[in-house]
Amino acid sequence: MQSISPEVVFRGNYAWEKSLPQITKLTQSPLILGRGINTYKLRNKIFIDLNNQNLNANCANLQFDCCSEDITRVKEIILENNNDSVIAAGGGKVLDSGKFIADSLNIPCITVPLSASTCAGWTALSNIYTKDGQFIKDVALGACPKILVYDHKFIQTAPSRTLASGIADALAKWYESSITSSTIDDGLVQQAIQISRVLRDQLLIDGEKAFKGQFENYPSWQNTVEACGLTAGLVGGIGGEKCRTAAAHAIHNAITQIITPNKFLHGEIVGVGLLLQLRLEEMKNNNKLADQSIKQLFKLMKELNLPTTIGQLGINVFENNNLEKIADFTCRDKSEIHFLPFEINKSDIIEVISNFEQQKIKI
Repeated sequence: MQSISPEVVFRGNYAWEKSLPQITKLTQSPLILGRGINTYKLRNKIFIDLNNQNLNANCANLQFDCCSEDITRVKEIILENNNDSVIAAGGGKVLDSGKFIADSLNIPCITVPLSASTCAGWTALSNIYTKDGQFIKDVALGACPKILVYDHKFIQTAPSRTLASGIADALAKWYESSITSSTIDDGLVQQAIQISRVLRDQLLIDGEKAFKGQFENYPSWQNTVEACGLTAGLVGGIGGEKCRTAAAHAIHNAITQIITPNKFLHGEIVGVGLLLQLRLEEMKNNNKLADQSIKQLFKLMKELNLPTTIGQLGINVFENNNLEKIADFTCRDKSEIHFLPFEINKSDIIEVISNFEQQKIKI
């Protein structure tokens, strides 16, 4: 079985209002799941609009990340209130939590992304973390969300930092899937890879314009936010598990094991992992184009104010055994790093990160 897409997608300005008739057919007592004060006004609008449709809506907030503590607590709230659906409204951790909770309770999930930071509103997958934000595992779900509401008016309220993060995460679709899956003899996988190539090109063309002009330069902004939140999800839906992540996400998962005072967004960490993946390809697979790709990505990432080293993520890899911790987790059994078509071991990770952080390899 392959979960390709949500059953229904509403997109564009006022997509939320347009979705209400469909939502009222699906649910009578939804739980609105959110997190943080920055999106409170939007979640309150969702709450008021649902109650104006004569639905018995109530709310719950995550206290941490998509973690067992929050998941268990919210499931208990749903069972106490007899909620018949989850409406997850927020960023990637909120969307992943809502999907996981709904899947485990066998009730429908409606995703309402409030930024373009990830494609989590689309996918049948949830990433599980500790309450401190350390990656544990990803979990395949039974289905994509029933309804995805991608309202441009909602997404316009998000900080520009979230858009930059989404661009980095979406760019990884091409760089990871093209190296892990290019030899797979499966038409849908090959089509997914080609979609990710077009996605990359579109982000290289429109990403900086969208970030700097935002929705004032509407075509570029619209193309970019939908690339990050919708097309990136479609790539995973069509490609399935064969259209895999690779080193960029493996390194992301390892970096999250180092707890820092400042929280960084998923795509911000993936972007650093992407630069390191390309260095690995250059070092271990004799990829002659890797250096050119790094220069192209580095230029865009600087324009988007994205971090380009682990040090800029607030981690000194040469202290507290951090480098060894990152290398160990990156190379653990079943890590995505092993989807690369060449062997990677702990010493390779230590070498490439050491050189990168010390700028022995110039960009």
